[in-house]
Amino acid sequence: MKVRSIILAGGEGTRLGVLTAKRTKPAVPFGGKYRIIDFPLSNCVNSNIFDIMIVAQYRPHSLIEHIGAGGPWDLNRDFTGGVRIFSPYRSHAASWFVGTADAVQQNFTFIKRGNPDLVLILSGDHVYTMDYSAMIAFHIRSGAEVTMGVIPVPFEEAPRFGIVGIDEKNRVTSFVEKPAEPPSNLANMGIYLFNLNTLNEALWEDHINQDSSHDFGKDIMPRLIDRGVNIYAFPYQGYWVDVGTVNSYWQAHMDLLANPPALDLYNRSWVIHTRTEERPPAKVLRGAEVEDSLISDGCVIEPGAKVIRSVLAPGVYISAGSVVSESILLTDAVTGRYSRIERAILDKRVCVGEHAQIGETRTGELSIPMIGKNAVLPPKIVIEPGAMIGVDVAASDFSSNIIRAGMYIQTRRLPNEVY
Repeated sequence: MKVRSIILAGGEGTRLGVLTAKRTKPAVPFGGKYRIIDFPLSNCVNSNIFDIMIVAQYRPHSLIEHIGAGGPWDLNRDFTGGVRIFSPYRSHAASWFVGTADAVQQNFTFIKRGNPDLVLILSGDHVYTMDYSAMIAFHIRSGAEVTMGVIPVPFEEAPRFGIVGIDEKNRVTSFVEKPAEPPSNLANMGIYLFNLNTLNEALWEDHINQDSSHDFGKDIMPRLIDRGVNIYAFPYQGYWVDVGTVNSYWQAHMDLLANPPALDLYNRSWVIHTRTEERPPAKVLRGAEVEDSLISDGCVIEPGAKVIRSVLAPGVYISAGSVVSESILLTDAVTGRYSRIERAILDKRVCVGEHAQIGETRTGELSIPMIGKNAVLPPKIVIEPGAMIGVDVAASDFSSNIIRAGMYIQTRRLPNEVY
């Protein structure tokens, strides 16, 4: 049975704020050393699927650089599968992708090349570990034309998802996208396994429908159910999270720090592969304190510094006297001496001035302050929970030493003045 996997990686990810100002959502760093797309990619190769297409659109440069020829995933193959990245192109019949189904339809000529028996369609922005071979076996055994991955979610979160109705044999009987009053809590995971001919017919019908938004969840699946197509739900019981919001992104990192963790990155039978650069070992100096944290290669934690329930990406430098609590610091971020960072997210190469205060740990509604890539914060700055600092912001861009909740500071420099 020949299976080709399509990973949809064109998401703009506007709800992730400054994290997606310069990169597509699947390329956002996660868990210290990974990118979000590493999870579906690694799931594929761990499931012995080595024929993979990635469909990209929004700001794909860092994604393309990260994937490269696919070497870290054993996908640098010329004739027996491998990984290929496709992006929109302009022609008399093609333009920017306007939905997930449109992204697949525009590339269908390439998808059906070699006549795969099954096409596995995945989202590139979910964090989970899943053996797709079990889903493929279920699909074949049930005689399905389409199989979709489903997972129970808390009822209060159900309005964020497509909600699936099934019968006693797991055949799909109903599907409603993001209902205000969900009929159940069985959520669509955005994982679809199609017979090639079924996918071909569904995409063509959607393509000629002038009223369609060309989305698998909103249009394709409800239409197939109405037509009586044989669709089954494959139940999944493991850890799965759509890290499409700031709070879910932060919470997923906190889940990694639980004991035992909700998602086990240390499972040697299911390795999450990624592309990494060589860094020296992490260094924790005498007098520093580290508690329930993930510390990546190249990090330095100076005497008197404290890191509590936090995730530090490669090269993060925590200066003497600093306190970092329940925070995520991405590659090469630097904290100034005696700064305090609580429940915050700092992107790559952020430089925090001495005695700065970012966020605070408090009960009640979660409101994460975010600092954009390459931002430089002046000494003694106070950034309240819920504030946001844009990419490339310089110390000279601040007119006040207190940034209140809801404020968004952007650089006043021209593009040619930013390095």
